Amino acid sequence: MKTSWLAIGVSLGTGAAAPLWAQSAEPVVLDAVRITAESDTTVIQDGYVAQSGREATKTDTPTVNIPQSVSIITQAQIEDQEPRTLLESLGYSAGASVGNFAFDTRYDAIYLRGFPAYYTGLFRDGLRQVNGPSAWYRNVPYTYEAVSVLKGPASSLYGVSGPGGLVNVVSKRPKAEPFRELRVTGGTDDRAELAFDFAGAATPDERLQYRLTGVLREADTPLEGYSDDLALIAPALSYELTETARITILTEFAESTTGGTASYYNPSYGEASDLYNGDPDYNDFDQTQYRIGYEYEQELTADITFRQNLRYSDVDSDLEYSGYYAAGTDLARYWGHYTEEAELFTVDTMTEFRFATGAADHVLVTGVDYARSSYDAFSTTGYVSAAATDAVDLPYAGGQDMDQIGVYAHDQIEAGAWTLFVSGRYDWVETTSIAADRSETDTDDEAFSGRIGLSYEMANGLTPFANISSSFSPNVGVVYDDVTSDDTRAADPTIGLQKEIGVKYQLPGAESLITASLFDIQQTDGVVFDTSTGINKQRQLDLRSRGAELEGQANLTDSLRMMASYAYLDMEIEKGAAGTKGNELSATPEHTASLWAVYEPRQGPLRGFGFGGGLRYIGESWGDDENTFRNDDYVFADLTLSYDFGRLGYEGVALQVNVKNVFDETGQTCSAGYCYRYEGRTATASLNYRF
Repeated sequence: MKTSWLAIGVSLGTGAAAPLWAQSAEPVVLDAVRITAESDTTVIQDGYVAQSGREATKTDTPTVNIPQSVSIITQAQIEDQEPRTLLESLGYSAGASVGNFAFDTRYDAIYLRGFPAYYTGLFRDGLRQVNGPSAWYRNVPYTYEAVSVLKGPASSLYGVSGPGGLVNVVSKRPKAEPFRELRVTGGTDDRAELAFDFAGAATPDERLQYRLTGVLREADTPLEGYSDDLALIAPALSYELTETARITILTEFAESTTGGTASYYNPSYGEASDLYNGDPDYNDFDQTQYRIGYEYEQELTADITFRQNLRYSDVDSDLEYSGYYAAGTDLARYWGHYTEEAELFTVDTMTEFRFATGAADHVLVTGVDYARSSYDAFSTTGYVSAAATDAVDLPYAGGQDMDQIGVYAHDQIEAGAWTLFVSGRYDWVETTSIAADRSETDTDDEAFSGRIGLSYEMANGLTPFANISSSFSPNVGVVYDDVTSDDTRAADPTIGLQKEIGVKYQLPGAESLITASLFDIQQTDGVVFDTSTGINKQRQLDLRSRGAELEGQANLTDSLRMMASYAYLDMEIEKGAAGTKGNELSATPEHTASLWAVYEPRQGPLRGFGFGGGLRYIGESWGDDENTFRNDDYVFADLTLSYDFGRLGYEGVALQVNVKNVFDETGQTCSAGYCYRYEGRTATASLNYRF
């Protein structure tokens, strides 16, 4: 983990009776006092390894005993790699695909095991984060202390979610230990950022704790007129009501502006030109979002704990976009204006029981959760000028209201080295889809979701596991059965079933976790974007995902931490557009791999320096669902270099430089026939002060 090293150099005796002055004159340097950012409230982590968390069970569980593949991006990894987006945070995780649309910072378009997770698989602090068609909640890396990725269906506990899994972003929380950080960052594309993070106890008895996190940024990007500006404040409070009850309040308010257009003109099918589609004078994507909620926990008895998590969130988006189209032998331009208002209320109430039946120990979690989400969109497209398009009183473009309630139970049984998970849940969902003419279509969906998982922790460090789990997810918005027409319908719910076997292993003498797994996921009525017409349109299809994953994180020594991953994926279309049955889904590479390591010498002339870097390999994939052309494979390299000025007497001061895409790869990748370009090389330098 990144730390401020407060060196304590004192002479120590080696025996109880030995006087200090009888020892060698050479001082012994004690372990440094570490000022760390993570709270270890819901994810217990050290370096790159997360020992336990609530991500798979809603109760604290050792990661090695979870009979399902889980990837956890820790605070140390986030600080080492300095991701600018949630997508970059997941770039080194097995089974997570974050480059399907190349460079596009507007949305966290995450795919897990080949399936989109951006609508139904994004969670914040264990509560679903429902995105509208364009009003997506943004997750700023500086505001979270971990990201947990649960692979495969998770509806048996979390309700509405997709077959590929879910991504749970863990917000920074109050902590009793004082933590104060100021960070100034500069970089390529005129990037300038000020960030601060303060935490600690507000009262002498530490019953009231606080956290205040903020980011102020002005930045450009390689795309003309495409900015990356942000103003964010995230206050949090935690109060110990009694010795057995605590409430934590988490809030955030943010205003951001990115570019409205992230694509390049495609002069022919399967080719992205160097001509940027955006109009520099009409290219703002403004977004205002806020969230406020609480987490309440009370120990009713030594064996019964009550928890309730609640959040209300709102996001308003105003998108200006543009593009070129062929007009005879010339190119003409169009301009679009789209606004969307979305809101979400969600509450999860659960009780945890601990008891024994014979030789088996049980952790039983039962609960009920409720969510209400809605959005309304307004849109127009013009072909005269940006000013004329901007002057139009936007007509209504559609909306949706969704109410979901679910009841669930999870029994976690431990008997010796065996751990058995049995989970079940039933959901009822009412959806009202509103067409552009304000006509309404009501849909009622309900389904049972389940999971059975088994693991066995062997004495040699190996823990084999297996599971079968299902998912259920009504979908956001409307779909096109024929993307060349304007006829739409409400999307059918997506159903998924996974079978997975694997093994976890902890290296002797090192904090580590290595996971290997084989999986088979069957999905019906999935939703994907089709951009073959030049406009994002959703359509549904049946898919089958089969593959293998290998992933490991380790703190090999106090100086060396590293991670590595490999994934093989076979993503077959079982029902889709005409001529695609039996084909592989576009933009899903069969092979991906990554390696990242950081070395920080604790002794010698290089003490205080940190050296790190990584490679990400994205294999070949099909550029369209008809499988008519291929995307090339790419290797991306990232580097980091840091120096702790504590060695020079400036305690708490550190400099860190990060370079992404070192070899400046700007090639193209295509999805559903439309092609995008990668960003190219970027660099940042951050000066941190922790005190």
